[in-house]
Amino acid sequence: MPVATNPTPDVADNEGHDPAGGQRDQPPLKSQKQMTKAERRELQEKQRAAKAQGKAHNAGGGGQAASSSRAAASSSSGTGPSSGAGRPRPAGPAAGPSYSAASRPSAAAASAAEDADNKHRGPRIFSHFGLTRQVAVNPKQGIMIHPAIQRLALQFSEFKITGANARCIATLTALKSVIEDYATPPHSTLSRHLMAHLSPQITHLVAARPMSVTMGNAIRQLKLEISNSDIDLPEQDAKDALCQTIDNYLRDRIFVADEVICALAGKKISDGDVILTYARSSIVEKVLLHAHSEGKNFSVIIVDSRPMLEGKSLLRTLTSLTSKTPNPIQCTYLLLPALPSVITEVTTAFLGAHSLHSNGAVYSRAGTALVAMLAKGHNVPVVVCCETYKFAEGVQLDGFTRNELAPQPLPSSSQFPLSKPRSSLVLQSTPKLALLNPLYDLTPPRNITAVVTEVGLVPPSSISSIPLAMGRQTV
Repeated sequence: MPVATNPTPDVADNEGHDPAGGQRDQPPLKSQKQMTKAERRELQEKQRAAKAQGKAHNAGGGGQAASSSRAAASSSSGTGPSSGAGRPRPAGPAAGPSYSAASRPSAAAASAAEDADNKHRGPRIFSHFGLTRQVAVNPKQGIMIHPAIQRLALQFSEFKITGANARCIATLTALKSVIEDYATPPHSTLSRHLMAHLSPQITHLVAARPMSVTMGNAIRQLKLEISNSDIDLPEQDAKDALCQTIDNYLRDRIFVADEVICALAGKKISDGDVILTYARSSIVEKVLLHAHSEGKNFSVIIVDSRPMLEGKSLLRTLTSLTSKTPNPIQCTYLLLPALPSVITEVTTAFLGAHSLHSNGAVYSRAGTALVAMLAKGHNVPVVVCCETYKFAEGVQLDGFTRNELAPQPLPSSSQFPLSKPRSSLVLQSTPKLALLNPLYDLTPPRNITAVVTEVGLVPPSSISSIPLAMGRQTV
């Protein structure tokens, strides 16, 4: 195709190069008021084409969009062959780097994973909330994850193990299995290599579900014991000592502590009382069963909320274990919106805790703050049952700074109305609808009457004075 020998410097040639390939002076840029109508239209077309090319590149097709735009530009400017649309283009630098096609699938996969996370997280303002993920059964190559850790991570991600005490017990039991099967490599010491060996195991658990305060305190205590182990001690003896430390921690900080709390909190229950509790707390369940075993006659109001409906498990336990006794526990089950209708009948509210902060605030299942506020407004004592190993030194002022998302609700055959299919009874996330289910909230200390721990009944204002072990003090 003939090429003009003296091209005129039009807009298409304003790239900073002359036709021979040399650098020439860049013409001064014109404002839109100084441009003619044709120049403004051409500038808009260029901006529109660049924007479309950027969108195509972000979607994973940047190479194809760039090549098509280059082909369109060459044909429109008259520099390319007039009938060469079907001919293959020669390989050269214009085809782009060779690694772009290989890196495109990974970028697309990362973008898809990020979109899925944002879909489950809801609005962007809640994007920092912890998100439960399905962990990979086969971890990265070169990292050996113990089968007990893999099994526990799957149970965490599927919410088959819930509750602060249950998660801590399961974590320490799995780490105990890891220590029992551990073998120190040659030219290494157990106190140093075991710490590095446990790190990927813990990371695998955290990838399945964010770590709870109880798990963090227990793992910190275990690492302290490992670092203080005697390097001259035989390996098997050191492993036995660590396993015994785990057993002692579970016994002293959870099992024995729960027995003491049951005895102290049981004194606050009298015959004829109406006890209010929310969702399900393992220690509150033990307190109610302990008070019933002492022959006290009282009734329980169980308040529950979606999407987890943990109160059903507490209701099932109380009714099944006391139904064959002379004085079974009379239970009432209701959802959170119905609480104002029965709050006037309540004598004492017993609540559980996920963690306890130094300013006296209680971090617990979402809805606990509402129950405590309503009870306090009706002069109902609010008693929180909590072990000291749930103490967190940090101060948290709300449930927005740090939280976790609950799993999506599942359809139930007992939902109303029954005339509709079960699939239509549960809301699902859509591009225009985001489901947000925070798992925890924060109850301020002003709405709490007392906290029952294994060291006694403590007012919220004196929580920071409790002697705690929490990894900075030997068990």
